[in-house]
Amino acid sequence: MPFATTHFDTSPSPVGRWLVDNGSKELESLLRAIICHSAVPILIADSDCNYREVNACAGRLFGLPRDKIVGRKVDDFAEPSFKPQISEFWQALLDKGEQEGTFRLERPDGSLRDVAYVAKGNVLPVRHLLVLHEKTPSSQTGGFVDEDEDRIPAWVTDYALFLLDLDGQIVAWHAGAERIYQYTGNEAIGLNVSSLYTSEDILDARAQGELKRSAAASHFGSEGWQVKKDGSRFWANVVTLALQDESGELRGFARVVRDFSERHERDEALRRNPARIWPMAAESAIVGVVSGEFDLTPDVNEAFLALVGYTREDFLAGRIRWPDLTPPEYAALDELAYEEGLRFGGCTLFEKELIRSDGALVPVLVATAVLRLSPFRWVTFVQDLRERDRVESTYDRNIQKDDVNERFEAMVGNSAALRRVQRLIEVVAPTDATVLILGETGTGKEQVAHAIHKMSSRRDLPFITLNCAAIPAGLLESELFGYEKGAFTGASSQKVGRFELANHGTLFLDEVGDIPLELQSKLLRAFQEKSIERLGGTRTIPINVRLVAATNRNLTRMVGDKLFRSDLYYRLKVFPITTPPLRDRTEDIPILAQHFMKKYASTMNRQIDEIPLETMRTLVNWPWPGNVRELENFIERSVILSRGPTLHAPLAELREEALPLAGNMTLDQVEREHIIRVLRASGGVVSTAASRLGLLRTTLHARMLKLGISRKDL
Repeated sequence: MPFATTHFDTSPSPVGRWLVDNGSKELESLLRAIICHSAVPILIADSDCNYREVNACAGRLFGLPRDKIVGRKVDDFAEPSFKPQISEFWQALLDKGEQEGTFRLERPDGSLRDVAYVAKGNVLPVRHLLVLHEKTPSSQTGGFVDEDEDRIPAWVTDYALFLLDLDGQIVAWHAGAERIYQYTGNEAIGLNVSSLYTSEDILDARAQGELKRSAAASHFGSEGWQVKKDGSRFWANVVTLALQDESGELRGFARVVRDFSERHERDEALRRNPARIWPMAAESAIVGVVSGEFDLTPDVNEAFLALVGYTREDFLAGRIRWPDLTPPEYAALDELAYEEGLRFGGCTLFEKELIRSDGALVPVLVATAVLRLSPFRWVTFVQDLRERDRVESTYDRNIQKDDVNERFEAMVGNSAALRRVQRLIEVVAPTDATVLILGETGTGKEQVAHAIHKMSSRRDLPFITLNCAAIPAGLLESELFGYEKGAFTGASSQKVGRFELANHGTLFLDEVGDIPLELQSKLLRAFQEKSIERLGGTRTIPINVRLVAATNRNLTRMVGDKLFRSDLYYRLKVFPITTPPLRDRTEDIPILAQHFMKKYASTMNRQIDEIPLETMRTLVNWPWPGNVRELENFIERSVILSRGPTLHAPLAELREEALPLAGNMTLDQVEREHIIRVLRASGGVVSTAASRLGLLRTTLHARMLKLGISRKDL
C-alpha cells in the first residue's frame, strides 16, 4: 500500500466544515488521553522531528519528565554515533509512512539503552507515532530472549483516527485508519461508519446505537468485531467522543479505533485474576484520593500522602508522580484498569502495591473513575490493605462471599458489568464522598444508592429519598428545606425538610436533573456551607448529610444548554457510577427472570417452577428499553397470566412492539402508540415516561388527555 495521508471531505456541509476545521484538535486531545497511561513508551513528533507529546512510560525510559522532552529533537536523546541513523530513519518515515528498527538511547546520567522502535506516519496531520521498547540485554537472559516478551505489542503500534458527522458519515480519514481498515481516504470519505461493522451488528443497528450513547454521555467505549475492506475481521477497541461547538450544539463525533485482536484473550484472563475479584472487607476505609489530568496529579489528599510516606512539600515540589508509584509487575493490571475507565467510565476494583518514599511496598485496593475524556481528567480512590493482610488468615472466604451477596441482595446478577458497579460501591461507600449515579431509566440507580448507604458508617442512621421529578417545582424547595409556621398561605404548622430528616444519615436525590435552575443555587449553598434555613425562618440549621444523587439525564449537555449549573454539577460528580443498561448485561436476564418469577409467584401464592426455553430465548433477545424495571413488570404480568407450574409469558406483546408501525396510521395514532409503549416500559410512572420522552410532566399529561390515553391502555 502506498504511503497513506490524511483525507477530508472536499465538499462538506456547514456541520462537516465545522468538523474539518475543529476536529483535528479534538482528535489530538483524544489520542493523548488514549496513550498517556499506556504501559508502553509512546511519543508523538511533528515532521520537523520535534517531540510534541510524551506519555509517562516514555518519560521513565528517557529518565526525564515530560516537559524536558516535549519540544526537543528526536535525535537529541540518541547516543552520538547513532544520530546520523536517526536522520536517515526519519526521512524514510516521511517518505514511506512506516519504519521500524533499533537505536541507542543516552539517558541524562550517561547510561545507554538499546531501544527498538516502530514508527507510523500521519496518525494525525503532521503528527507521527513513535512506539519504543527497551531491548533486554543478553547478559540478563543468559543469551536466551523470549521473542513474545521482547517485542512491541501490536495493539499500541497504530491508531485509526477519524471524524463522523451526525449521521455517521465519515468526513475525515487519517493514515492510521487507512492502515488498519485498508480503505484509502478517497474510498472512506462519505461511507457510513456502519460499513465497518459485521453484518450481524448492522442488523442490530449497533453503530447508530453507539453514536446515540456517545451523544448522551459525551463519550462511549466498546469492543467487538469490525471488518476491513478485504472482509477480514479484527477485534476492535473503539472510543467515540461527542463533539460540541461553543454553544453546546452536537456537531459530530471523533473516534479512535485500535486492533485488540492479540490483546483480547489476555484481557479476559486478567479480568479473571483473583487480584481483581477478591471481595474487600466491609470495615475497610479509603485512605487516599488522587485527582489527575492526563498523567499529571494536580491534587492528592493528606491521607494519601501519609500512605505513601510523602509530605505536602514533596508533592508541591513535584516529587510525586502517580505513574512512578507503581512497581513494573503491576503494569498490565494498571493498563487494563485504564482501558476499562476509557470504555465504562470506571474500572473494576483491583489490588496492587504502591512504592513508598522509603522504598517499601504497601498493599492497596484501587478504583479509578474517568471524569472527562477531553481534556482527560480522572480521580482514583486508594484503600490501605495492610490491616486486612494482618488479619486475613482469620477470614473464611466463603463467609466473606456470603457477606458480599447479602450487601448486594437487591442487585441481582453476576455479569462483569454489574460486578464493576459493585466494586465501585465497595470502594466509595465507606467514605463521605458525594456520589452521582448515572444511567438510563430502570437500571437500578436507587438500589445502588441503598447499597452505598448500607455499606457506609451511616448504615444505622436515616436514609431519606426524594424524587425531584415527582414533586411539583413550586413545592420542591419546601420539601428539601422545610418551612416555618406562617411562611406562606396554608403553612399552618412547622414542617421539617428532607435535609433535616437525613441529618447524620444519607440523602438520596433521585432525578436530580429535574431540579429547577432557580433552586440549584440554594442547593449548592447548602452543600458547601453544610447548613440550611427553613422557608420563612431566620435560624441557620447545621446539617451533616452524605449526599447521593441520581439522574437519567445528560447533565453535561444540560450544563452546556444553561439548564444546569456547572458548579453544582461538579459538586455532585465527585465519584460518578454509571449503571449499565440491561442490553449490556444480557447474561443477567435469565437470573433476573427467575428472581422476579419466584418473587411474584410467592407474593401471589402460586407454584411456578419453570420458564420455557423459547420464552427465555425471547427475553434474552429483547432489547428492554425500560431495562430491569420493564423486565420486572413483564414477569409480574406473566405470573398473573400463568395457571400452572410453567410461566406463561405474553410474548406476543414483545413481538408486536418489535413490528414497524403500519404505513396507513395517522400521526396521532403513531404518537399514541409510542407514548403507550414508553409508559409501559416505565411501569406506568408518568414522570419517568416524560423524562424518557424529553417532555415536561404537564406536557405529557396534556398529550395523554388529547390522545385518550388512560390507565386501562397500559
